Amino acid sequence: MSDLFNLRGKTALVTGCNKGIGRAMAHGLAEAGADIIGVSASLEASGSGIGKDVVALGRQFFPFRADLTDREGVYGFIGQVKEKHPVVDILVNNAGMILRQPAAQHSDEYWDKVLSINLDAAFILAREFGKEMLVRRSGKVIFTCSLLTFQGGINVPGYAASKGALGSLVKALANEWASQGVNVNGIAPGYISTDNTEALRNDPVRSKSILDRIPAARWGEPEDFKGPTVFLASAASNYVHGTILTVDGGWMGR
Repeated sequence: MSDLFNLRGKTALVTGCNKGIGRAMAHGLAEAGADIIGVSASLEASGSGIGKDVVALGRQFFPFRADLTDREGVYGFIGQVKEKHPVVDILVNNAGMILRQPAAQHSDEYWDKVLSINLDAAFILAREFGKEMLVRRSGKVIFTCSLLTFQGGINVPGYAASKGALGSLVKALANEWASQGVNVNGIAPGYISTDNTEALRNDPVRSKSILDRIPAARWGEPEDFKGPTVFLASAASNYVHGTILTVDGGWMGR
C-alpha cells in the first residue's frame, strides 16, 4: 500500500510554496519522496524555510522567484524551469491572492490582478507543462481551488470569479487529458489559518459565524493539506480525474 503514495524519483513544481498551504503542500510532497521546484514571488535564492525543510528530508529543492501577475515574466520563468528541469512530473498550481472590496467599488486593478495570478497564470502553467506530460503520457496537475469555487463569498468578486473558473478548468482539462495518462484535479480549502484569512479571523462576528458552521469546530491548518496533495500527486489517485476535493472540516456538507 505504501508504494501507492511513494513519490521517489518524481519532481514536483509547487507555486506559492513560501508559506501557508503551499509550503505545507511542498513539504508533504517531499516527505513522500519528491524533489521540489519551489516558486514564489518572495522566495529567497537560498536559505528559505521551505528549502531547508525539503533538504532536511533528503530531497532536492530548486528555488525560483517569479511574479505570476506578469504575463511576460510567467513565460520567462517557464523557460528557465524547462531548461534546468526537463521533466516536471507533478504541477501544483497553488499561488493565488485575494483582494477584498465590495462589488460596487471593486476596481479594474483589483479584478485584473487577482485573475492574472489565480486564473491566467494557472492555465498557462498547466498548458505549458501539461503538453509535455501528454507526450510522456504521465503527469499530475493539481489546482488549489476554494469554497468559492462553489459559493459566491462576500466582498471578493474577483476572487470568487477566478476560483469558480478554476473549477471549470479542472473539469475541462480532465476531459481532454484523462485518456492520455494525465490526471487533473483540484483541492478546495475551507477556512484555513493563513494570511488570506487574517481579516476574517480578526473579525469577531465573521469568525464566530464561520466557526459555528464548521462541523469540525476549528479553523483548518496548512498541514491538513499534506495528505490530500500526496494522494492526488501519487499513483493512489490514478483513476481520479476532474475532481475537486474539499478539505473544509465539513463546511460543504453542512
